[in-house]
Amino acid sequence: MSTGNNEVPESFASLGLTASLLQAIGQAGYATPTDIQSAAIPAILRGQDVLAKAPTGSGKTAAFVLPLLQRLAQSPRADARAPRALILVPTRELASQVAGVVRAFARSMPEPIKLAVTVGGLSINPQMLALRGSVDIVVATPGRLLELHENNALHLAAVQTVVLDEADRLLDLGFADELQRILRTLPARRQNLLFSATFPESVRQLADALLQDPQRIEVDAGTEDAPLTIQRAIAVDAGRRTALLRQLLQGPDWTRVLVFVATRYATEHVARKLRRDAIQAAALHGDLSQGARTEALESFRNGRIQVLVATDVAARGIDIVRLPVVVNFDLPRSADDYVHRIGRTGRAGAPGLAVSFITGDQERHFQLIEKRQHLRVPREVIAGYEPQPAPAPATPGTGGIKGRRKSRKDRLREAAAGGKPAV
Repeated sequence: MSTGNNEVPESFASLGLTASLLQAIGQAGYATPTDIQSAAIPAILRGQDVLAKAPTGSGKTAAFVLPLLQRLAQSPRADARAPRALILVPTRELASQVAGVVRAFARSMPEPIKLAVTVGGLSINPQMLALRGSVDIVVATPGRLLELHENNALHLAAVQTVVLDEADRLLDLGFADELQRILRTLPARRQNLLFSATFPESVRQLADALLQDPQRIEVDAGTEDAPLTIQRAIAVDAGRRTALLRQLLQGPDWTRVLVFVATRYATEHVARKLRRDAIQAAALHGDLSQGARTEALESFRNGRIQVLVATDVAARGIDIVRLPVVVNFDLPRSADDYVHRIGRTGRAGAPGLAVSFITGDQERHFQLIEKRQHLRVPREVIAGYEPQPAPAPATPGTGGIKGRRKSRKDRLREAAAGGKPAV
């Protein structure tokens, strides 16, 4: 795939956006469009389907929100009770982030744009009330959207544009069936916009089935003006990772650190250990209430806590301005997850650091991540935290090692199979 646009325009004005949106862009502090915005905005304004791949932090949200707002302003409402645009996202946090971008750019529109956010984990009644009357844009997670639709609180017959934001995450988090049910409720004639940071086979299959003659856009990591995120890999024994993290947190640039772990239990366990050493830390995972998740995120954004320990699912879509450091306390399951994790730092022109702890049993897994990402990260060893050599395997013998001597029953079976008498 290619961007379809070899030259990046010098300003947003050259992309065909209206004066009101250009005013909102200026107020938001944007100077020039990113690569993904330069390629996607004109295509969306033309009404084309778009399949866009770009790294996290490259400006994907504005790339579809800006032209979407303009198209809504220029098209009449066919049914005031039904939304004209649907943005599907995998998590509540990402829904909140996208909604914030919509509100920021919509303030300058000549006609008000009504937005509704429908996500799981919160009371459904206020969301049903918000859908009464006219609604232009709905930002939703799939499960709650279907729940509202099945209760006749939301009608999708007038949707003109559907956006799948972080399409790979939607499919990876088990929303494939719900996504197909939603797509079947939408009008056959509509604009489809699919944005993703990675393109596994599941996303390619969805794109082939969903999009009609799309504008295909691909922005590689490193093509933007933002500096590359520095990556480090530190060899350490599993039991010494928390102690090593405590030492690294004393560094001058480690003012806010997002730490990824594998399980919900680990978020609480690591955060509790850090708090014992007077380090302000909080856990973020899917079992927390929405209020607790929001409080943890806001405390982290505002600098009231230094460390946020999170699972992959809870951290989807987190956008922290100028987040300096991400730590892979546990390695992610896949190379794609690694991309999403380290993409939380080094965003919008700010430098970033991504540190991975490599235990002995995870070395081969990290080598696979390196291979899939076409990179090589030199292994480091921190003084005082050198990993201990693995114990040598036991030498096979005739006895003296528990569990190695065959039982009489096993010897009888072998003798019967080989035609030899048991001894």
